[in-house]
Amino acid sequence: MLESKVVQTVSLCQELRAENDLLRQQLAATEEVRKGLSERMESARSRLEQLARQLPEAKATV
Repeated sequence: MLESKVVQTVSLCQELRAENDLLRQQLAATEEVRKGLSERMESARSRLEQLARQLPEAKATV
């Protein structure tokens, strides 16, 4: 009985380690995607700010 419980515990521990490794890999991949998207957003923001500076100033008509 005790041996069976030990075997189950070891098996569960191995499964959880494998799942944990997979989750770490997925997290790392997701972080890379997030980093790339963040860089693209920053680049787009810079381009928009540059374009906005090139727009002629609006004259107030009162």
